[in-house]
Amino acid sequence: MKTKILLVSAAAVAAFCVPAAFAQSAPPQTSSTAPTTQSSTTSTPNKPTINQRKTDQQDRIANGVQSGQLTAGETKSLESKEQGLNKEESNMRSEDDGHLTAADRAKLNNRQNNISKDIYQDKHNANAAHYGKGEIGQRKQNQQDRIAQGIRSGQLTAGETKNLENKEQGINRETRGMRQANGGKLTQADRRAVNQQQNKVSRQIYNKKHNATKR
Repeated sequence: MKTKILLVSAAAVAAFCVPAAFAQSAPPQTSSTAPTTQSSTTSTPNKPTINQRKTDQQDRIANGVQSGQLTAGETKSLESKEQGLNKEESNMRSEDDGHLTAADRAKLNNRQNNISKDIYQDKHNANAAHYGKGEIGQRKQNQQDRIAQGIRSGQLTAGETKNLENKEQGINRETRGMRQANGGKLTQADRRAVNQQQNKVSRQIYNKKHNATKR
């Protein structure tokens, strides 16, 4: 009788242990069984914002001014368009509690595309700034470099740059007229007059770069 009881107990223990051993030997769940929805979290690069495009285009203008690819007249024209774009955006925001609608953004992006093309064309046409080697030419180049730095840093707004380049363009025209009247040369009186004009513009560059108005 004792022998039968021992045999039954051994069989019961064996029956209990087999499922447990089998469960322990089952392979762990691999990462391939993880939800596939995780792959949908990968995002595409965002398009540049309106402000990012403004900054990029101002940098391109600044580079063109500094390299001489953009003349004072071309820069004045481009910054006039940038100023108009800024006013248009400001009006859009004022009509919608400081926000831009999807239609507003689409319209502004189209305008920025047009200005971007204008920047490229003006920088790659036959026109270029020519300063010369004399004192007058060196001052012109120095002042254009200061304007370029102000554009790039944001110290000069589009409107301020337009105003300054309008005056630089006026000096250039005056200088050309003087040279044409004197066989391609400047008289001492011409040089004094041009230097006085450059002094005025130089002070205006400084004042506009150090006022409270920023881009």
